[in-house]
Amino acid sequence: MIKSKSKKSKIEIDLTGPDGNAFVLLGIAKDLCHKTGIEWNKVQSEMTSGDYENLIQTLDKYFGSIIVMYR
Repeated sequence: MIKSKSKKSKIEIDLTGPDGNAFVLLGIAKDLCHKTGIEWNKVQSEMTSGDYENLIQTLDKYFGSIIVMYR
């Protein structure tokens, strides 16, 4: 299937699978920070300042317009 560039779909992450691993999510966040110009150290610090739920909530806070996470 060929899709239009103007309709880029969001990055989909299944939190119940291997992509839901905290280290994978941190890697995704780091990559997105570099692509969007957001300061990685700030995001990393906030993501790792609490539990797993805090990590995914922070990821959603910064990149919710780019990614979709499924539980």
